[in-house]
Amino acid sequence: MERLRSLGYPVNAEPGAAGGYRLGAGAALPPLVLDDEEAVAVAVCLRTAASGTVTGIEETSMRALAKLEQVLLSRLRRRVRALGSFTVPTLGAAPTVEPEVLATIAGACRDQQRLRFGYRSYEGGSSRRTVEPHRLVQLGRRWYLVAWDIDRADWRSFRVDRITRRPSPGTRFAARKPPPNGAAAFVAKGALDARNRWQANVILHAPLAAVGARVPQTVGTLEAIDDETCRLHTGADWLGSLAIYIAAIGVDFEVIEPPELIAELRMLADRFQRATGNPADTP
Repeated sequence: MERLRSLGYPVNAEPGAAGGYRLGAGAALPPLVLDDEEAVAVAVCLRTAASGTVTGIEETSMRALAKLEQVLLSRLRRRVRALGSFTVPTLGAAPTVEPEVLATIAGACRDQQRLRFGYRSYEGGSSRRTVEPHRLVQLGRRWYLVAWDIDRADWRSFRVDRITRRPSPGTRFAARKPPPNGAAAFVAKGALDARNRWQANVILHAPLAAVGARVPQTVGTLEAIDDETCRLHTGADWLGSLAIYIAAIGVDFEVIEPPELIAELRMLADRFQRATGNPADTP
């Protein structure tokens, strides 16, 4: 027991027939015992965090990674260093967020406390928001807050990097029914609607499980209709690429809207028939 205490583990002792020793939570992190796969997974996550989207976490992650590499077995150290030396991160201009802001929002979601903050819209307008926070969602290299907007009486998603004043927790609230299909799908659909000129509503004649892996959330959202069909919401800035993408999913489909997409599909069908040398009336 004294050896454990010297290593940093808090050990509580209680005398008597019902007593014994119990490990407790301490103020300092004690040594951890990781197997090979766990150690490599932690190292990969730390290296990823060092080039992530949370402000100020890069240096902390690299310090933790350096400490981990010092105690790794040589065979594991070689694997971790190979990942670092031969992995090239993509350098983008993605906005970063403050870790304190993320922690405040996550705590308010957990404790069901309203949040008040300033917000800058896509067009640059400023507003004050009072919301009931539901979930934090990371989509691509951006963080979003899904929350019930009190003034607008509806669900909204907020990009955390556009929060101009640190959120301040307020009164408690009763949990609401979450948005349809969950917070991640809600954010994905909102991001698609915001950046794409053409929005498509398509019925795919295949079960959701059969096509789910072919439609990333950054491209579109799926919802089941029944055991044999599902609905796809997707979008693009160009009708041609939208038509080709839907066809490339590889199942029969029916376009509900927009009508411009239906016309584009008919035009492309005629063009493909001419390209293969078949007349339009050939089955």
